[in-house]
Amino acid sequence: MIRVYLETSFLSACVTSRTSSRAVYEREMSPAWLESEGSECDLFLDDPVIAELSAAEFQNRDAALELAARFPLEPVSVAMETFAGLLAQRFVMPQDLQGDALHVSAAVILKADILLTWNVKHLANQNKQPHLRAVCIENGFVAPRITRPDILLEENEP
Repeated sequence: MIRVYLETSFLSACVTSRTSSRAVYEREMSPAWLESEGSECDLFLDDPVIAELSAAEFQNRDAALELAARFPLEPVSVAMETFAGLLAQRFVMPQDLQGDALHVSAAVILKADILLTWNVKHLANQNKQPHLRAVCIENGFVAPRITRPDILLEENEP
C-alpha cells in the first residue's frame, strides 16, 4: 500500500472558502483525489500539520482540523528534527525548521512514498527533487515523491 503524507496545504485546500480560480481548482481537486485514490493509500500526517492548522489566523481552522482528525497522526521525533536541520543546512529546504523542512523530513523518516501538497514553491518544486534525492541517498534514506493531487489524478486517468 502506498504511504502518503498529507501536508498542510492539501488539507487547507479541501476546506478553503477562498474564491480565486486557483483556490477553487485546488478545492475541487483535493477531495476528488481523496475520493478516487485516498482509500487505496495509507494516509497520515504529523504534529506540525496540526500546529499549522490550529493557528488562530488559519482560515476555516475548525473544518481543517475536523478533516485532519480522520487520519493517523505521527508525533515528531528527534530523527525528524535532525534531518530537517540537515535539509535546511544543505539548502534543500528553507531555514524555518518548523515548516517545510520538517514536513519533508517527516515524510522521509516515516517512509512516505508520496508527500501530497499544493506548495509548489518549496515542496512540489521539480528543481529541488534531485537535490533532495541526493541528500536522502547520502544519509541512507529514500526521498518521497513530492507532488500535487491533480497530477496524481491525471496520471491515473484511464
